[in-house]
Amino acid sequence: MDASGAESRNLDLNQEFGVQSRESLPSTPGKTFVNLPLSLDPERIVDVAVEAARQGDETLAGVLDQISAAVYLTDADGVVTHFNRACADFAGRQPEARQDRWCVTWRLYTDDGVFLPHELCPMAVAIREGRKVRGVRATAERPDGTRVDFLPHPTPIFDVEGQLTGAVNLLVDVRDARYHDYLRSQSARCRRLASSVGDVRTADILHAMASDYEEQARQAERPN
Repeated sequence: MDASGAESRNLDLNQEFGVQSRESLPSTPGKTFVNLPLSLDPERIVDVAVEAARQGDETLAGVLDQISAAVYLTDADGVVTHFNRACADFAGRQPEARQDRWCVTWRLYTDDGVFLPHELCPMAVAIREGRKVRGVRATAERPDGTRVDFLPHPTPIFDVEGQLTGAVNLLVDVRDARYHDYLRSQSARCRRLASSVGDVRTADILHAMASDYEEQARQAERPN
């Protein structure tokens, strides 16, 4: 494949997976930047935040400001260290670095409406148990009394020696149309891939993945 063909293929992949090329990001001599997702792809956003955190505070601050969904980080004790502007809009309050612990929200409730103390929230579980927490839906209450249903994505961060250094959490408002679009696009992508593979077992797996994305979309779009 010649250079123009390779470039075209890279552009196709960027469009397929919703990722900017490094050339489209800010360029500053001596600094490293990470690829930013164009769509609301939760796992890619989390990966971007983790990578930025490992590169240092300056890179992390620049990356967080470019993510339009609520993202925050804590240290290994669950104390909030960094957050982006979207966190204040999401929580209805200004988070306090080095003061807030476990979460940036004012109050939390389970999907069933039961009050959930911050020390028992998904982020606290992720840090204490050293594992990602997924598939949990919760409700955040703002100081003005309004509530928002969301999907947290708490993810521990480990250093090269495997020691827990902190965690990142992405709070996805289930009403966000970008998230619905992401789920639907992933479902369509799985169906498309399933129709192009010759192996029946692989096709079945892809169809099952598509069905899972579709169910997630239905759950996200359901009325409060």
